[in-house]
Amino acid sequence: MKNIIIFGAGGHAKVIADMLEKQDNYNVLGFLDDNVSKGTEIYGYKVLGGKDFISEKSNEIFGGVVALGDNWVRKVVVEQIIEKNKNFNFITVIHPSSSIARGVKIGKGSVVMAGTIINSDAIIGEHCIINTKSSVGHDSLVKDYSTIAPNATVAGGVIIGKCSTVSISSTILHGITVGDNTVVGAGATVIQDLPSHTVAYGTPAKVIRKRKENERYL
Repeated sequence: MKNIIIFGAGGHAKVIADMLEKQDNYNVLGFLDDNVSKGTEIYGYKVLGGKDFISEKSNEIFGGVVALGDNWVRKVVVEQIIEKNKNFNFITVIHPSSSIARGVKIGKGSVVMAGTIINSDAIIGEHCIINTKSSVGHDSLVKDYSTIAPNATVAGGVIIGKCSTVSISSTILHGITVGDNTVVGAGATVIQDLPSHTVAYGTPAKVIRKRKENERYL
């Protein structure tokens, strides 16, 4: 099997390691994390070092996935990897229990977790997270670096902007557009379009405040 690495060594990375074992398409060499001591063992895999590892061992690596839950941090790390190796192969990781309908397109570097449903002709961008038991309706578009959190429901014909988050157990009604870098709070019900760079929550969801691009959402 082809050798791959996981960027990140936190909780999200552990979930992805488990998914890769179940997918059984790749050999996981280990984790890379600049903030975790080299040699630390996680699920039988070791932290091999930081991002410089990909330059030092480029001939041994087929590709990898950035396993970082924060959208903006994930974007920054992807860009740093591309700076070191513009041809780096970002893999897509899909849990075998997910349901992917006909016509669905999923971009490189994205992860689709257990129990997820993605319906007909939906498009998932690059480096997205479609998390546990969430659903994305038919003909919807989830743009790059965005997250659909556990148990969130995105109805048909919805557009989720770049680097945006639909938080746990929230619902986006049919045909809604959520702007870039926007966070929909946990349990919210979105019944009208939301602008970019905002935080919105409640039922119905209302914009609460503005939000910076690099602001953490967790």
